[in-house]
Amino acid sequence: MRIDAGTVVTLAYELHDGDGRSIEDEGAELAYLHGGYGEIFPKVEEALAGKQVGEVVSVTLEPDDAFGEYDAELLRVEPRERFPEEIEVGMRFEGVPGDREDEALIYTVTDITPDTVVVDGNHPLAGERLLFRGSVKDVRAATRDEMTHGHVHGELGIHTH
Repeated sequence: MRIDAGTVVTLAYELHDGDGRSIEDEGAELAYLHGGYGEIFPKVEEALAGKQVGEVVSVTLEPDDAFGEYDAELLRVEPRERFPEEIEVGMRFEGVPGDREDEALIYTVTDITPDTVVVDGNHPLAGERLLFRGSVKDVRAATRDEMTHGHVHGELGIHTH
C-alpha cells in the first residue's frame, strides 16, 4: 500500500540537529495520519507521499520547517516571588506572553537568581536546522474514527477518548 491521504503511516526515525547530534532515542517510532492533519512536519509528510513499506526518506528541516526561528521576545525575566518556593532550571510552566491570553505557551526555566527567574517560551529546538531520516514500517487505511478525529488511535498514536 502506498502512502496517500487517509492512510496511517508508521515510521522508524532518527532526528539530528545541524551538528549531527541525535535528538531522539535510538529506535524511535511514530505513527501519523497522512493528509495534512498536522501530526508530522509538513515537509516530511510531503517527502513521504507515495512511498511504501521499506522506503526511506531523508529531509533537512530549516527552522521555518520545524519549530520556527528563535524569538528573543519570548525570553522573560520575572520576579522570583511569582514562582513556587521549590523551583529548578529546566522546570516548565504554562504562561501567557503579555496580554495575549489566547496564546498560552510552555515556558522553560533557564536561570534563577535570588530576585528573578528567567523563562524561555521558545521550543527548545527553535532556530535549529534538523535532519530527519525515516523508514516506512507500515502503511494501512485509517479507520473511520481516525478520519473523523483527525489523528491516529492505538499504541503509537497514543490517544484515548
